[in-house]
Amino acid sequence: MGTHQQLTIGLFGFGVVGEGLYKVLQQTPSLKASIKKVCIKNYGKKRNAPASLFTTDKDELLNDHDINVIVEVIDDADAAFEIVSIALKNGKDVVSASKKMIAEHLPALLELQQQTGKSFLYESAACASIPVIRNLEEYYDNDLLHSIKAIVNGSTNFILTKIFEEGLDFKQALLLAQQAGFAESNPKLDVEGYDAVNKWTFLLTHAYGIVESPEAILFNGIQNIHATDAVVARAKKQEIKLVAQAQKLTNGKVAAFVLPQFVNQDDHLAFVKNEYNGVVIESGFADKQFFYGKGAGSLPTASAVLSDISALRYQYKYEYKKLYHHQPHELTNDLFLRVYVSFNDLVFIPRERFEWIEEWHAQEDRKYLAGVISFSELKENNWWKENGTSLILLPEPIIEETETRKLKKRSLELAGVI
Repeated sequence: MGTHQQLTIGLFGFGVVGEGLYKVLQQTPSLKASIKKVCIKNYGKKRNAPASLFTTDKDELLNDHDINVIVEVIDDADAAFEIVSIALKNGKDVVSASKKMIAEHLPALLELQQQTGKSFLYESAACASIPVIRNLEEYYDNDLLHSIKAIVNGSTNFILTKIFEEGLDFKQALLLAQQAGFAESNPKLDVEGYDAVNKWTFLLTHAYGIVESPEAILFNGIQNIHATDAVVARAKKQEIKLVAQAQKLTNGKVAAFVLPQFVNQDDHLAFVKNEYNGVVIESGFADKQFFYGKGAGSLPTASAVLSDISALRYQYKYEYKKLYHHQPHELTNDLFLRVYVSFNDLVFIPRERFEWIEEWHAQEDRKYLAGVISFSELKENNWWKENGTSLILLPEPIIEETETRKLKKRSLELAGVI
């Protein structure tokens, strides 16, 4: 194992991340890794690298025997999946940053890794500069992982920070995020939560052995958050963040979702500003660990790609321990959530579907309530995403079945009903 191999790289994509990687590799000669060819879509563009490096023919990289690593950092999920599949079958190791592709093709990618025995690494697809996958893989045993909650999307966090701290409106903040290169080329992917749920899909595999499609996970983005929501948050000394969360329940199953949440100011995630990402892992005997780092941008993402490339020198591969060596966990809908909902007209809010309502503010222009609702209600219906309705989870949002019965009885007693 002491020998490390010379890595000859075929790179797909020379955008923000691809060019970042090119620069970083030039500054780290000790890695013994060099880029032989770069495949791009559009040959005419001016690029900061010798023209001889580029080709538009993918086979020039995929069929070159000298190239033993394919690095794929392109925007097109279907093209990326084709490249990765051929590369693995051709006996090459692969490093990828395409979260959408990994989320959508997870079962096939797991099978390809088993069939070919090659490495497929994608640390950069989750939280850019934070080594969250490797930590979940290597460090947290299944039985000890109580929960993981995270801010995994840099651009929505950047937008929320600007709205909160500089009083910008949503459109101005989104424009800034795009100018800074943090937003996806299609901002809907970030803003509506698709990017975050894609990342959460495969992080759940490394955390709990869960292999599900993104559609199986309850999610929403920040597109409906209203200025009054920020005012309510401030009054309660809270911030609003788009939080991805997974928690092991007492029945042994896992609740997972990606939704806006009110976060108390002393919470680790309140500390995560702008394009930074943060991950809080709660485990059996170690209490909480907090990982913090840049979650978007050229060099932070390139640094994670680089760390995967350097791991390949030692034939590193993901073992997916929670999936193959343990009893994998399952997702469940048997739980309740504490939610805040703001709306323009009560007509659109099915109050009778709430277990109970704790707060009710109907006199303002923008009305809101806080209450408890079943997870399945949100999973099966869309009223909470429509008609300008904004749903935000309250801090510590998860209530389990058994707990709900107790709380409900208590709230009825307090109301003098029983």
